[in-house]
Amino acid sequence: MAGGDDGVQAGSVPRSTPDDDVELTFVGTATVLLRHGGFTLLTDPNFLHAGERAYLGLGLSSKRLTNAGMEIDELPPLDFVVLSHHHGDHFDRVAVERLDKDLPIVTEPHGARKLRQQGFRNPVALETWQSHRIVRGGNEVTITAMPGKHAPQPLGALLPPVMGSLLEFRRQGELSLRLYVSGDTLLHDRLAEIPRRHPDIDVCLLHLGGTRVAGILLTMDAVQGVRALQILQPAVAVPIHFNDYPVFKSSLDDFRHAAEQAQLDAEIRYVSHGETITVTPRRAARR
Repeated sequence: MAGGDDGVQAGSVPRSTPDDDVELTFVGTATVLLRHGGFTLLTDPNFLHAGERAYLGLGLSSKRLTNAGMEIDELPPLDFVVLSHHHGDHFDRVAVERLDKDLPIVTEPHGARKLRQQGFRNPVALETWQSHRIVRGGNEVTITAMPGKHAPQPLGALLPPVMGSLLEFRRQGELSLRLYVSGDTLLHDRLAEIPRRHPDIDVCLLHLGGTRVAGILLTMDAVQGVRALQILQPAVAVPIHFNDYPVFKSSLDDFRHAAEQAQLDAEIRYVSHGETITVTPRRAARR
């Protein structure tokens, strides 16, 4: 399925979440089950158990330290998946084996090619700033690929591309939620373009962990995560991707301390594996 702002009619399975609130269940790593506006979606599916290894590319793998907060068979019916990039800690062999091969998976072009090779029939390939729209009755969600940088050069040329995602939910044409998922990105200059193009982000799912391979930083550590929030200015930030693999070198406590010292404007919501939280978007609270 090609990317683009082409409306796709989703199924008609009813959802029970309140109209305004966002329900987030943190499964682990970068995997979040999200319900809002009549849609149910999943980010970066990683359902390996503790002790099982995720392939990271370049012949490298890492043993998972935690269990996922739920099993893949416990997922509700999904409307789509958002995938930041095709690495084994973001799309693992459990996802390859157990997810519906017809499920739309919105990702960057490299990831879409890998998914097709694995038998998935509906990957949606988005270049940076390109959008894809899904419609159900009077509800719609637009997913737009945001710029990401997984590693400095020359290592960056050897790793798969990575994208952030901006999800904008509308009900009868009115914006109800603007949610940004950082993906496995480092702090980089183009992050500043995101709030210029899409201000008033309600919720940010922030990939942290300070992932290091051969001493090279591949995801934001505590300091970079705080700086990213200062740039993006979301109303609420939810840190994820912080303690599941030994290559994660910057702890959640590091981020918590850095965020407290910085006195961020964003409300930080900390969530444990398997925990569900509800967030009321700022724009809904203003009504």
